[in-house]
Amino acid sequence: MNHGLIAAMTQAGETAESLAAQVGVDPKTAQRWVSKGRIPRPQRRSQLAAILGRDVEDLWPDVLKRREPAWFRPWVEIEREAVSLRGFQLAWVPGLLQTEAYARATVEGEGLSPSEVDELAATRLARQAILRRHGGPLYVAVIDEGVLHRARPGARELMAAQVERLVECAQLPSVQIHIVPASAGMYPGFGGPFTLAELPDGARVAYVDSQAQAQILEQGADLVTLERRWERIRGEALSRSQSLDLLREAAAAWT
Repeated sequence: MNHGLIAAMTQAGETAESLAAQVGVDPKTAQRWVSKGRIPRPQRRSQLAAILGRDVEDLWPDVLKRREPAWFRPWVEIEREAVSLRGFQLAWVPGLLQTEAYARATVEGEGLSPSEVDELAATRLARQAILRRHGGPLYVAVIDEGVLHRARPGARELMAAQVERLVECAQLPSVQIHIVPASAGMYPGFGGPFTLAELPDGARVAYVDSQAQAQILEQGADLVTLERRWERIRGEALSRSQSLDLLREAAAAWT
């Protein structure tokens, strides 16, 4: 429960329904801000703080304690609110499915200090709580098969544990993992990784990774392009059960 928000609403004579009407969201979304302690997206936080006559930090003090990079925070908030996430990865295991050792391995070559590596790995692991949370999003991950066979030198145990984690996650009721087999040859996924999120009010947002800062896209034309690309990539992937069999084979190959 967000007791600070509840107190501010009571003092201002506002309800979840009245706030929802003023900021243009579904009442159920506003109720989650109150009863489940979810943090609204930055624009919504500013709107709500203005309506209630409070500072954002007074209503959501946890915002100041966030450990992820500032540019990535909007996407973390979208993940928390999403009812579904559909993501494609060409080169890495998706962050929501990584082990701690794998997460650390993906950032240790970036010239970061040990404390920075610790922070980034911890942040990535903390995001994974949404997959086991009651009422969390449905997560559909499509992964290129090459990811299952790629590791840094001498890291067989790391990859064995990581692929075993994929096997475990693939059996969660909220997770679907589909593998694009090597036999697919060239396919639209070679354009790079991305994730599509659907929010409770029906809005869709995309996250597109890159070598520099990733982008969060909300424009209709961009989303249409990525939706089409998703369907074409998903069409090249194996079924859920076939993918699980391939994951088990890959895990055995690393041991």
